[in-house]
Amino acid sequence: MRKYNLAIVGLGGMGNWHRELLTGQGYWNNAKLQDIENINVCGSFDIREERQQFARDNGLHAYNSFEEVLADENVDIILCATPNDVHKEIVIRSLRAGKHVVCEKPVTLNSVDLQEMIDVSKETGKLFVVHQNRRWDEDFLTVKKIYDENLLGDIFRIESRVHGSRGIPGDWRQEPEHGGGMVLDWGVHILDQALMMIDSKVKHVYASFTHVTNELVDDGFTVELTFENGLVYMLEVGTSNFINLPRWYVLGRDGTAVINDWDLSGKMVRVTDWSKNDAVPIRTAAGLTKTMAPRTEDTIKEEELPIVRADIRDFYKNVVDTIEGKAEIIVKLPQVMRVMKLMEAIFESAETHKVVDFE
Repeated sequence: MRKYNLAIVGLGGMGNWHRELLTGQGYWNNAKLQDIENINVCGSFDIREERQQFARDNGLHAYNSFEEVLADENVDIILCATPNDVHKEIVIRSLRAGKHVVCEKPVTLNSVDLQEMIDVSKETGKLFVVHQNRRWDEDFLTVKKIYDENLLGDIFRIESRVHGSRGIPGDWRQEPEHGGGMVLDWGVHILDQALMMIDSKVKHVYASFTHVTNELVDDGFTVELTFENGLVYMLEVGTSNFINLPRWYVLGRDGTAVINDWDLSGKMVRVTDWSKNDAVPIRTAAGLTKTMAPRTEDTIKEEELPIVRADIRDFYKNVVDTIEGKAEIIVKLPQVMRVMKLMEAIFESAETHKVVDFE
């Protein structure tokens, strides 16, 4: 079995996450993972000396420059885990140096730059793949199963939220020139999930941003996507939410599902008897309501979520299998381009305060 040498460019938080995953120091569902046996992390380069020293302390060769990484004929794959604004240069130079490239997301800041990167990938014949890791999130895969298998009847609305209360981290995420803001930071994940889940064109996009803690970039957003099949998909990211709403809320004709957080706590409630649709009015402080009276227990059934398990190592296994011609890459570049163009439509909608037609 051939072992591929991988060098990390940018050994920050995500770069180190990859190092831990590939070397068997990472965790998944609180269980320690084995290393990915056919990839060897041979070294890294970072412009910060403290990260260079961190590499040495953890048994990695610390390259003196990016040029030295490119010149090393033993390097097969380069992982680009730098701030977003320098991805393009690193990816293009790596591809032209004959390396396969795994790039963190967002892959770049606009669709024009992405197309340039795609063109160089085709020109060189080297693999260029974007690390859309949250396709392996088990909460997402569970909701996708509910949708795919029509477990709630015809689903007409999906709400996907990520809430925090610490504002934007005090790094490049606060700076527009480095690709900061929550659309590029978290939107790229949950938008990719939306487009992977719903096999239909997006007809309309409407977005609004918040600037509670930062005027330069969006520190939160709400987006409503209307799909051609009629489904409405609402996405929300907030960084000033001291009480979080559920991670997922899914509405179907015959039931509702809720997932509270990444811990997969939640449930489904489904109708068992539509014939018993009448209700005894309930009293509120200011009067009666029959419309909002709760269903009786004999007409509904509470069920556990159909949890789908995953293994994040499958991303890198697919990378190796694709290089060896044994598989097709899972994260396809046209899918990445679609997400990038959708983010551009979101920025346009938020700026103009108008609905934007998309596909």
